[in-house]
Amino acid sequence: MEKALRIWAIPAIHSNVEALVNLHDNIHPLIKPGDRVVYMGNYTGYGEPAVETINEILAFRRLVLAMPGMMPDDFIYLRGVQEEMWDKLLQLQFAPNPGDVLLWMLGNGMSPSLYSYGLSPHDGIEACSRGIMDLTKWTNTVRQAIRRRPGHEIFSTQLRRAAFTPTEEQYPMLFVHAGLDASKSLGEQGDNFWWGSDKFRSITQAYKPFEKVVRGFDPAHNGLHLNCVTATLDDGCGFGGKLVCAGFTRAGDIEELVEV
Repeated sequence: MEKALRIWAIPAIHSNVEALVNLHDNIHPLIKPGDRVVYMGNYTGYGEPAVETINEILAFRRLVLAMPGMMPDDFIYLRGVQEEMWDKLLQLQFAPNPGDVLLWMLGNGMSPSLYSYGLSPHDGIEACSRGIMDLTKWTNTVRQAIRRRPGHEIFSTQLRRAAFTPTEEQYPMLFVHAGLDASKSLGEQGDNFWWGSDKFRSITQAYKPFEKVVRGFDPAHNGLHLNCVTATLDDGCGFGGKLVCAGFTRAGDIEELVEV
């Protein structure tokens, strides 16, 4: 994120499309050329209108890019737990125990998302029991359902593992989905971006060369939390809480905090 004037960080949405629309309406008048918008993963999951949520994200991108001076690179999308599960779902036929994997996914927010795309989780379970050929046909059906929604497949290919401001700036910041292991370098994080939430909570010093690490999902649902070296923006959207957006300045200050 080269020389961003402000960074609008949007945490986990979990298919709460009404909250997302309200948030977009609130921040749209505040966005200016030179700003960046970072979505921090878990766009879908648990809530029912998954398709509508992705449609809203894509529509907002088009709306903002119509503003003079805005650039396509001003929008950044991180891969969350839900997006990681979608990726694994499309390769389910290669899993050692596909039935167990699918049941775990369905119990962790995937089921409503499949219904939103017109797919039956029960069909997937049956395909797992019938063998690899039927399961491959079912995962192809999932892929086709995504492709039928304009922009959805391309969107899934644009997801990043993490994002950060230039380290030569006065206050470099790192944006992640849910976790980080401060004992490892950025290139060694692996799945910690999705599954290392416990390690994130133990961070007490700046993760150099960054001054602050910002995450968008807390699976423990402990709410909004800000300190000098970390920030958790997840206030429980999709689980009865609010959807939050923080507008960070280049100095790491929160200039705007929008909650809907």
